[in-house]
Amino acid sequence: MDNKAKANRSVIFLVILAALGYFVDIYDLVLFSVVRVKSFTDIGVSADHMRTEGEYVINMQMFGLLLGGLLWGIIGDKFGRIKVLFGSILMYSLANIANGFATDVHTYAIIRFIAGIGLAGELGAGITLVTETMDKEKRGYGTMVVAGIGLLGAAAAATIGKHFTWQTSYFVGGGMGLLLLLLRVGTFESGMFKHAEQSKEVSKGNFIMLFSDRKRFLKYLACICLGLPLWFIVGILVTQSPEIGKALGAKDLLNAGTGIMYTYFGIAIGDVVCGFLAQVLKSRKKTVLIFQSLSVITVIVYLTSTGLTESTFILICLFMGFAVGYWATFVTIAAEQFGTNIRSTVTTTAPNFVRGALIPITLVFEFFVHRYNIVSAGFIVMGIVTVIAMISVSYLKESFNKDLNYLEN
Repeated sequence: MDNKAKANRSVIFLVILAALGYFVDIYDLVLFSVVRVKSFTDIGVSADHMRTEGEYVINMQMFGLLLGGLLWGIIGDKFGRIKVLFGSILMYSLANIANGFATDVHTYAIIRFIAGIGLAGELGAGITLVTETMDKEKRGYGTMVVAGIGLLGAAAAATIGKHFTWQTSYFVGGGMGLLLLLLRVGTFESGMFKHAEQSKEVSKGNFIMLFSDRKRFLKYLACICLGLPLWFIVGILVTQSPEIGKALGAKDLLNAGTGIMYTYFGIAIGDVVCGFLAQVLKSRKKTVLIFQSLSVITVIVYLTSTGLTESTFILICLFMGFAVGYWATFVTIAAEQFGTNIRSTVTTTAPNFVRGALIPITLVFEFFVHRYNIVSAGFIVMGIVTVIAMISVSYLKESFNKDLNYLEN
């Protein structure tokens, strides 16, 4: 086998590894939303406190993601992407096994916080490795595969959460992560990172660099904001579908676990289509704007669907998921905006700051719920996050086919 064939085989293996890592990452990330009612019932949470206690636990997980994104991003730029990939998998796997033994809400929340720290590292490290090792003309396909396979982890979480106990569901997530660590043999570090590592005079993993220059800060802020609609839809509109369905006079009790599963099915399909469309249009910006427009339409359909049935709800979730299926493209855009010495920091913190933004978004949503009602709050907050996201993607420069082998000074 010649050197080129070996190199191609190694890159394919790396893409598959990143995809499987993201599969387990998403499984564990959404599992709480899937088993929230079942697990809370078991540990004695009353129906009246189910929603507020759920927000407390999910916000603890999201706070962990915020902290972990910063931690793993800096480690990735200073010590390598591979160390982050496997270190984060080990941490969230052990945390999820521990989660199966939780007996009260506060313990549950603390473990989800620790799991959140671990979950923060895998996607950023995986996307950074893929974008830095693949040809610039083809890297969009690599990140498309990572997202397409990875997001199916949500479907696995919903399926296992439905047919097994919530404790077993957490044990399965932890076990899959530990099994994934066996694939460490055969992985290799990014050549761009190795090159940057040799540049002793250049600062690496310096988070402050993102704020020391106005233009760089605005670019970073825009990278974060363009992903806001996705987490509002998944984290609130679908997670709180039982409450929203009640307000809409749904004919069937809407199941959040089922909704999340089909939403992520849609996201997985959307990510593949979005990545392919970006390759065809040779523009990630135009593609993301198209999908953001679609997401507004699907949310309007959802929030105006009075008398919802379960089958209609599933169909709407599938289309809402498809419309926000630009997650991998969003992370790829973030990776392509910055130099190698802070690329891991950006690519790891940006998606986790988007996830963590669910905390203030939830507070804003609750404000409008109490001022109006849950459906009106959905319309208002979706409008706010979409306007912010569209302005953000318009602000960023097109990064398709951009050479990434450079450093930030």
